Amino acid sequence: MQPQERSTYAASPGGVSQVVIRDAAEEDVTGVQRIYAHHVLHGLATFEEIPPSLHELLARRVSVITAGLPYLIAECSGEIVGYCHATSYHPRSAYRHTIEDSVYVAEGLCRRGIGSALLATLVSRCESGPWRQMIAYIGNSANTASIALHRRMGFRLVGTLSSVGLKSGRWVDVVLMQRSLAEGDGTVPVYSSC
Repeated sequence: MQPQERSTYAASPGGVSQVVIRDAAEEDVTGVQRIYAHHVLHGLATFEEIPPSLHELLARRVSVITAGLPYLIAECSGEIVGYCHATSYHPRSAYRHTIEDSVYVAEGLCRRGIGSALLATLVSRCESGPWRQMIAYIGNSANTASIALHRRMGFRLVGTLSSVGLKSGRWVDVVLMQRSLAEGDGTVPVYSSC
């Protein structure tokens, strides 16, 4: 998948003034680390308990890009206010057309259209690739904002894994959501014999 042009979104009511969605560059990962560290330390959306180092996050970005998947940031007035990316759902080859999304917004900026702009761009970019299904693992069944965001973007609820994580001294559920990409399971991809 080739990098795409920047996308600009007007904010929703109560939103930030203008959000630019673009491919994340190496120098953007410091902003990604700041956003993600807050979610690791203070939230239940991720089950990581120790914020990863800048080096680790740089390696993760390279892994996503090397797989041909998008790694995007949201920028407002020159500041990184959110990010998202897709990763492989599972390493076994039969899952090669299924991917998983991750979306994080900076503390204090939720429900302002940033997550919607990020996820809409991610879905659009992934639909132009060979992927047919996108999975969302949403940490914490009480994470109504993320569940609503995914529902608005065409994801449907497929189940809840009860009490599979133990974080901050409490058991945490994972909500599973899924949406088709492009033709979904309407056709089987054709492969070249070369």
